Amino acid sequence: MKSPEELKLLYKNELKPQLAQMEGQRKYIKKWRGLGIFAAVLVFLTYHYGESFVSGTLVIVLLVILAIAGIFCGLKAYIRYQDYKKVFKAEVVAKIVRLINPDYSYNPSAHISERVYSQSGIFPKKPDRCNGDDLITGKIDKTPFEFSELKTEEKSETRDDDGSKRTEWNTIFRGIFFVADFNKHLGEQTFVVPQNDKFTTNLFGRERKKTHRFGELIKLENPEFEKIFSVYGSSQQEARYILTPTMMEAIVNIYRHLGVKMYFSFVGNNVYCAIPMHKNMFEPKIGKEGIKYEDVEEMFLLFGMIETIVTEMNLNTRIWTKDYAV
Repeated sequence: MKSPEELKLLYKNELKPQLAQMEGQRKYIKKWRGLGIFAAVLVFLTYHYGESFVSGTLVIVLLVILAIAGIFCGLKAYIRYQDYKKVFKAEVVAKIVRLINPDYSYNPSAHISERVYSQSGIFPKKPDRCNGDDLITGKIDKTPFEFSELKTEEKSETRDDDGSKRTEWNTIFRGIFFVADFNKHLGEQTFVVPQNDKFTTNLFGRERKKTHRFGELIKLENPEFEKIFSVYGSSQQEARYILTPTMMEAIVNIYRHLGVKMYFSFVGNNVYCAIPMHKNMFEPKIGKEGIKYEDVEEMFLLFGMIETIVTEMNLNTRIWTKDYAV
């Protein structure tokens, strides 16, 4: 992975001039988005308080005009934003990927498949909708990997008192989803989840019954590891085979280095890692005045996080050796 100094040179010589050229588009989008929001606020105020000042007929006319104006402004902002985002990913994100490793492949419109997500077995609910973007694939040493931003949701339908149906979409997972090749085919499944996680414990910190879908709770001889993670699996023997002292130390090092919640699973030929995040890491920010170096650095550090996962395991366990495509 390249150094921060090389990233600064890339930002100064290539990214900053490109972003300066795009600044006019950003301001255009911000202006029309702001007008759309303003129109929406006026619709709300007119609907609730308009009849206190003007006749009912005039309120309806005003609502129609304001609604049309709001939709018009919103569409202008949305259409231009799609073009702006496309250029941003081609001229900024793609260049950061090439800086890190020119052999990595970057597809801004693709994502980890629902099949791969489900194969991990990390999250219990089958998603009704799976979206994402910014798929990056490549190899670190001999380890093939892929990761992307991913959001999975389940649909719930309820009926109001008047019998009308209401559909809601509830997020199951949102963040970075990563998969890499493991050196052996595993006959059993092993899961490493954060301590006191909502999927495995209730409000009182006690294990949920549905946690048993992961298998039995497995106790290991590493107090520091077990302060951070719980391990479940269908085989005590295989879990201990995978989670050697050096592997547990590697996972703790990754957690200490990154400081984020992580879920791991070892299933079949692969190791999976889900990292919850509540923002889009590779999207341009419209509200801020331009894209600062800190924004670019944040993306750069995310790639470093992925390399850290593989490198730590490689350096500590030497298990990442099989030349196999994910």
